[in-house]
Amino acid sequence: MPRCFLAAVALCLSTLSLSAADAWLTDLDEGIKVAKAEKKAILVDFTGSDWCGWCIRLKKEVFDQKEFAAVTKDFVLVELDYPQKKKQPADEKAKNKALAEKFGIEGFPTILLLDANGEPFAQTGYEAGGPVKYLAHLAELLKANTAEGRQAFAQAKKDEGLVRAYSAELETILTPFFEKKDLAGGEAALAQFIKAKSLTGAAKFNLTVNARVSLTQACKPGDLGAVLKVLDAIIAETPADLKELGDVKQFRAQVAAAAAAKAKK
Repeated sequence: MPRCFLAAVALCLSTLSLSAADAWLTDLDEGIKVAKAEKKAILVDFTGSDWCGWCIRLKKEVFDQKEFAAVTKDFVLVELDYPQKKKQPADEKAKNKALAEKFGIEGFPTILLLDANGEPFAQTGYEAGGPVKYLAHLAELLKANTAEGRQAFAQAKKDEGLVRAYSAELETILTPFFEKKDLAGGEAALAQFIKAKSLTGAAKFNLTVNARVSLTQACKPGDLGAVLKVLDAIIAETPADLKELGDVKQFRAQVAAAAAAKAKK
């Protein structure tokens, strides 16, 4: 085989191995233009590159690995940085801040997946296991790049906003019941609050779980059986297709294990 051909092959392989590292854009508007032209989705990495430990680990363990280059088949890569020490142009800093507010970014790293028009359909973050596992994770999330997936994501974000907005107000209402250890009164106040705010779906579920478990722990300290009873009641009355139900079932398993360990002592 001619040496020039071998050299060309080597160059191509080298380019492929570096493509993920070199492909990161730093402007979302530019990323959207490229995504539309190439008919791809967009992966946006909201990162604190010089201070966030998990961001640094994700970059080192996944994004900088040559196997991750395959991601560019499906995604345009955009890095939006929020450094603490590194100098950043004022316009880039302002633009990134506005995007974090627009998408409701609350922590780093946040990996937001957008369609070619810039509409989000999935969100993730650090995942252990290296680049191959992360690529499989992204491939699974990419399935949500549909009208239904984008709508579901928007609803989930709305529910998260409602939980944040109402948590402090609900805590103020329930605090007297915590102090008096009045479980029945607290649950009645919670039910009235949920009804008054017309809460449904995940927002209602998350507020209810947090409030009822907290009330039980405050009114019956150390009584894991009481916590399990509340969790069982919540699980029984919740539609099986509610995504958040799985997290509560996992929490119940942890409480049950703790109760079993306590009983053996």
